[in-house]
Amino acid sequence: MTPPAPAKRFAVIGNPVAHSRSPFIHQAFGMQTGIPLHYDRLLSPLDQFAATVRHFFSQGGSGLNVTVPFKEQAFELADTLSERARLAGAANTLWLHEGRLHGCNTDGVGLLHDLIRLGHAPDGKRILLVGAGGAARGALLPLLNAGCSKLHIVNRTAVKAQALLDILREHRPDTLARVSGGGLETAQGAYDCVINATSASLGSLPPDLPEGLYAPGALAYDMMYASTDTPFMKQARKHGASVVADGLGMLVGQAAESFRLWHGVMPDIAPVLHGLRQAMETA
Repeated sequence: MTPPAPAKRFAVIGNPVAHSRSPFIHQAFGMQTGIPLHYDRLLSPLDQFAATVRHFFSQGGSGLNVTVPFKEQAFELADTLSERARLAGAANTLWLHEGRLHGCNTDGVGLLHDLIRLGHAPDGKRILLVGAGGAARGALLPLLNAGCSKLHIVNRTAVKAQALLDILREHRPDTLARVSGGGLETAQGAYDCVINATSASLGSLPPDLPEGLYAPGALAYDMMYASTDTPFMKQARKHGASVVADGLGMLVGQAAESFRLWHGVMPDIAPVLHGLRQAMETA
């Protein structure tokens, strides 16, 4: 009788990290797929990220998810980067293969998985992306590769939205015909999907967006998640969005893509998302 495979070690690294839902998600994926694993939270000192990562892998660790504020440092530390990571300028997934540290960014793919789950696949859609920070940058390539017909990026500081266009001009000039950018005041017209990639929902006020942005049947999607509607979701309901959603499904989706990279198996997102939502609501 073949003995069971030893459980590999994984963790989410960040500072702070005690709040992370990643252990719940990956342990659920492991149970679902029959893959034994240990998954922990790893608190790194702010000035010791590289040393903490190297120690984890030197002690037999197999993979790390990376959360704030270390995604850019993970990008710099990796020996090999995926196209998604290069375009995002950040890595949220690390693993060792043949002695080399590999990095990928799965945040945008997690968003894509959730849009599809919600029945709003980007193919042929007009999308407004609000924000021009790391979250927006990570979403660019998956949305464009999924075939959106128009992607307009708006930001409180217009030059930051233009900077994302410069990144595409360097890495993916073939996409520029479908992309535009500017200040919040350029958010005009009707969109099939409006995605909030700002951190506004951590506070009490939504982004300063005009009314009239939502086409019939449109989705308003907040990359932030909470146990109740975020300020952006409340605004979107008032402005006529047909469907609103927070980013909890994106969180589970990005974890699923990390799991696939590590184990070669794509887990079923829906039951894990349902279990996580229930856990949050009863906490």
